[in-house]
Amino acid sequence: MTDAPEPAPRWLTESEQQAWYAWRRMFPLVNAEIARDLSQDSALSEADYDVLSVLGSTEGHRTRISALAERMRWSRSRLSHQLTRMEGRGLVRREEVAGDGRGAEVVLTPSGVRAITTAAPLHVRSVRRHLIDALTPAQLATLAEVGETLRHRLGGDTP
Repeated sequence: MTDAPEPAPRWLTESEQQAWYAWRRMFPLVNAEIARDLSQDSALSEADYDVLSVLGSTEGHRTRISALAERMRWSRSRLSHQLTRMEGRGLVRREEVAGDGRGAEVVLTPSGVRAITTAAPLHVRSVRRHLIDALTPAQLATLAEVGETLRHRLGGDTP
């Protein structure tokens, strides 16, 4: 076996570097503003909101825990810890799947439904203020196209 030399790195061009730095600076700033608003407006974390919004869009506000982890692209361990915190606040509960002793579902409680129903309009207002309304329609279309391209490339075909 021969040790082939490593190929030379493909350094970023100036325009590629500008794009990369813009992403690195923009994403945490926008995300932090939206997360701050969510916490102040609704006393929910981003993780809380993510779980509540996914469950809120499911039939009967319930889904298998394994399916929720897959859809959210979270490890089962991370989801389990998050669900434990949310159960302690009465937002969700875990139930065994009828007729299947191996499976468990997570269910949105009435308090969870109220939390997401109250939080959603405030969250959308924050998303608008910090992202949507700051961009032109053409910029939004480009952002959506870039996001979808990267999501597909990275195997995130679950919406």
